[in-house]
Amino acid sequence: MHLLILHGPNLNLLGEREPEVYGSQTLDDINDAVKQHAQSKGHDVRIYQSNHEGDLVDYLHKNRFWADGIFINPGALTHYSYVLRDAIASVQPPCVEVHLSDITEREEFRKISVIKDVCVKQIRGKGLNSYLEAIDYLSDVL
Repeated sequence: MHLLILHGPNLNLLGEREPEVYGSQTLDDINDAVKQHAQSKGHDVRIYQSNHEGDLVDYLHKNRFWADGIFINPGALTHYSYVLRDAIASVQPPCVEVHLSDITEREEFRKISVIKDVCVKQIRGKGLNSYLEAIDYLSDVL
């Protein structure tokens, strides 16, 4: 199985940005763990991070036929990006929305996800395990 993993804005600052909320692991730490877990299940992965909405959409479009499954941590785009929502809805592979923190337990504006309804599942509040659970979920349903 081919898995496409997308990281949205500011996730490149993991490990230094609000560690009390997002933990002390860097994006490289998370990507390494994701690759290892996916490869242990026999999956190929492509991982991409951007602080730019259009770059995420372009990368998703470019890989839409390669990927069997997608998971995305859209960062702040979760709460307002109808462009990203439409891009996810426009491609065939199922998509899981993941978050390190529990967005339903945070500020009011973070409780809203415009992405959620075009995804097959939302996993939140489990730190790195949110990502690993997404791999396990897609492994089971695909």
